[in-house]
Amino acid sequence: MKRRTLIKGGIAGLASLYASRLYSNTFLKDATSKGNIGPFQPSWDSLAQYQVPEWYRDAKFGIWAHWGPQCQPERGDWYARGMYQEGSDQYKYHCEKYGHPSNFGFKDVINEWKAEKWDPDALLALYKKAGAKYFMALANHHDNLDLYDSKHHKWNSTKVGPKKDLMAGWARAAKKQGLPLGVSVHAAHAWRWYETAQRSDKKGPLAGVPYDGKFTAAEGTGKWWQGYDPQQLYAQNHPLSKNSEDDGAIHGQWNWGNGVHPPSKEYCENFYDRTIDLIDKYEPELVYFDDTVLPLWPVSDAGLRIAAHLYNKSIKKHGKLKAVINGKILNEQQRKCMVWDIERGQSNAIEPLPWQTDTCIGSWHYDRRVYDNNHYKSSKTVIHTLIDVVSKNGNLMLNVPLRGDGSIDEKERFVVEEIGDWMQLNSESIYGTRPWKVFGEGPAMESAAPLSAQGFNEGKGKPFGSSDIRFVRKGSILYATLLGWPEDQKAFIRTLTTASGKVEKVSLLGNRKALVFQQTNEGIKIDLPEQVPGKSAFVLKIEGNIV
Repeated sequence: MKRRTLIKGGIAGLASLYASRLYSNTFLKDATSKGNIGPFQPSWDSLAQYQVPEWYRDAKFGIWAHWGPQCQPERGDWYARGMYQEGSDQYKYHCEKYGHPSNFGFKDVINEWKAEKWDPDALLALYKKAGAKYFMALANHHDNLDLYDSKHHKWNSTKVGPKKDLMAGWARAAKKQGLPLGVSVHAAHAWRWYETAQRSDKKGPLAGVPYDGKFTAAEGTGKWWQGYDPQQLYAQNHPLSKNSEDDGAIHGQWNWGNGVHPPSKEYCENFYDRTIDLIDKYEPELVYFDDTVLPLWPVSDAGLRIAAHLYNKSIKKHGKLKAVINGKILNEQQRKCMVWDIERGQSNAIEPLPWQTDTCIGSWHYDRRVYDNNHYKSSKTVIHTLIDVVSKNGNLMLNVPLRGDGSIDEKERFVVEEIGDWMQLNSESIYGTRPWKVFGEGPAMESAAPLSAQGFNEGKGKPFGSSDIRFVRKGSILYATLLGWPEDQKAFIRTLTTASGKVEKVSLLGNRKALVFQQTNEGIKIDLPEQVPGKSAFVLKIEGNIV
């Protein structure tokens, strides 16, 4: 569908107009709405001018450090919520390791977190060597601790926990490696997410004793958190949402519907101020929102204002739009305004607009059990995901969870290094490519699992094998990637019939010799070499007059 534009020439024309009229009082007056100065205004119609920048389309692969205080207990994702759910695994673990949540709440876990082994320079060098073309750092999670020097939120990593500006460290390291910086923002949901902290045990010796979710600054006298108001962290000075006692109800309320107690204007505006501060201070090129559409939408326009601000700031800085926003569960219009993100899943078709998969080799937050039980994704699984996603016009952003101390364990490092080995041999079939007329062929296509909510179809289809092939193009070159090595050392691609154009040359990345092939109206048969180049997936470079 044709994009809506304000002036001829699309976003490039808008950038030119903006630059030439920046100091025009008339333009400033016309273009200003709630603090936004530039061509983008906080409305869906205005944001629909957006066009995905070429750097992001070309990059294809990013690595994410989804790292914060919830990694400190090493007990997996959503720890700061689960520790307040009586009887849950995380509640039991917390009581055993730290004590009862009425005495030792998540604020106290934050105080335990010191990030003493964190080395952003070494980590970014590793990520770049693995083939990442952009880097994403966690700015805050649902636990509501800002991991940067936040001037609007006292609960931040420069004042509590590590007492370091973590985002500044990440930003410097990313710049040193020449990688665009992304930030992931999750804190909008603290209002509903932390409601478990308002509870108390229903049985046992501490039945009826409230957890610390309702604590105030007055109760901090003489304690490590004296002078800090827990309500600024937990945001629980409000009635419970409908069905709050049902631990699963939150998933149906992620869009601020189905009985969520409405967030206050003060809460929404504080989130807005914190996020604008983050963008202005660290200047990320990519912002990921863990929200349905945009933060606080549709109960607040804060997310729309943030999006307009980011886009206008990017144009002012670069002379053209280079910024990217990732959002989830988008309708057709909203997908024109930002990049659609699918969590732990993939599209089953070539998407008309660029999109992204975000996934993890383990749990989102570090979980020692994944390490102990050898449950990390293999490099082969990650590589297959990357190839499949790219063939459908997407990018892959991969989280490699860090331990609480900021270090990466040796099993994760091994996976990352193996991804790098494959990319070193085959990256020309990834970077800068675009979809072909079809994304692939093979039996796995016949059992593709549908998306659910924001994604979650990962690993539910048939495993890839040597008959599964994925296609991308780069100019006149077609890359056909075999997702397994045929036992008979012969590849057959049904899609490449003589009707697809004449194939003139076939080679295999990692093998210097041209391959023998035969193209007919049934497809193309290719004799593969005896020696297998690399592992996991094998890229055929096909040249000729292919349509």
